[in-house]
Amino acid sequence: MQQVQFRGMLSTAIHKFGSPAPHVPPPLKHCRCFSSATSIHYPALHQHPQWSGLQNWRRSPLNHDRYWGPNGPIPEPKEIQISRPSPSIFSSCSSLAEMGSIVLSTADPLTKAKLSHLAFTKWYQEGLPIGVSDAPSTPARPPKPELVSPKEIPPPKRSGLPLNAYMLHNLAHVELNAIDLAWDTVVRFSPYTELLGEGFFADFAHVADDESRHFTWCSQRLAELGFSYGDMLAHGLLWRECKKSSDNVAARLAVIPLVQEARGLDAGPRLVNKLIGFGDHRTSNIVEKIADEEVAHVAVGVYWFVSVCQKMGRSPGSTFTEILKEYNVELKGPFNYSAREEAGIPREWYEPSSTSKEENKLSEVYDRLACIISMEQENSSLGKLSK
Repeated sequence: MQQVQFRGMLSTAIHKFGSPAPHVPPPLKHCRCFSSATSIHYPALHQHPQWSGLQNWRRSPLNHDRYWGPNGPIPEPKEIQISRPSPSIFSSCSSLAEMGSIVLSTADPLTKAKLSHLAFTKWYQEGLPIGVSDAPSTPARPPKPELVSPKEIPPPKRSGLPLNAYMLHNLAHVELNAIDLAWDTVVRFSPYTELLGEGFFADFAHVADDESRHFTWCSQRLAELGFSYGDMLAHGLLWRECKKSSDNVAARLAVIPLVQEARGLDAGPRLVNKLIGFGDHRTSNIVEKIADEEVAHVAVGVYWFVSVCQKMGRSPGSTFTEILKEYNVELKGPFNYSAREEAGIPREWYEPSSTSKEENKLSEVYDRLACIISMEQENSSLGKLSK
């Protein structure tokens, strides 16, 4: 079949991974159409399981529980509220993409998290369009932490932080990057609302809002322990992976939600157990809540990855494998099979040998049964002869 390219954003993905439908309308450069956040239409996927809670997550009201109270998330108490950015910072913005660009250009981590929530809230409540904006090549970052290679990150004993603060700092770094990863997806692909649909951008703005809440919880808990984000080195691996997929939406969805965020599903329970063993139940409760909410983010990635693949007429599983090979992305276990299955990632996508293993196990069972039947038949024949 002759290769035909989508315009703009999907062109690289189609060129490498498949052929689109015969006709695709060009993207609108200044699309002003809008459906309210609660009435956006999400097309059903064909023959692919989805997380059972996805629709409820999409329709959920704004979540303002950005403080971790004695028994879990609560709105920030007035007596401890610190300075918040003024809503006027978005006064010149008329779209979600423009606000996302401002979030990406904000260096201070807590301000970035607050602006993320403010942007999503303004879009949700005021019915702004998705719009179009330019994403910075790299999000603004604070002077600390210094970004180094993963090999240069010190082990807990040499970090200067106790184990619980060490693990929490690493998680805070992941969550801060996740805010930028989600907004970059919204802003970078904003010229293609017509192709992707408003639901794509609504979902990833919602993800950005969740991630900003997670970072705020981590930052609060670090402060309670006597530390702050930036007190130890961190790595730039997450953004490096993001930059790889800046021109390919299929690759962006595969590399970030289906690989990077899915690793959070794998690591979450282990991190919770380590914190419980350390005796820090308050931090373990925060981490457990974050891990539970990450299922939605992976499920969003699965939904849109499958949707893009179906538009290209490609198998999601084989496309996922090709993208990982093309972008040199490594999948690392151990895997949390139940959480991945719940989010909608088939096991054969990330562990191709699992199908053959199951077939081999089944074959072994049949072989044993055949051997037992044969032995019983021989014993029966010998019994008849002895008579």
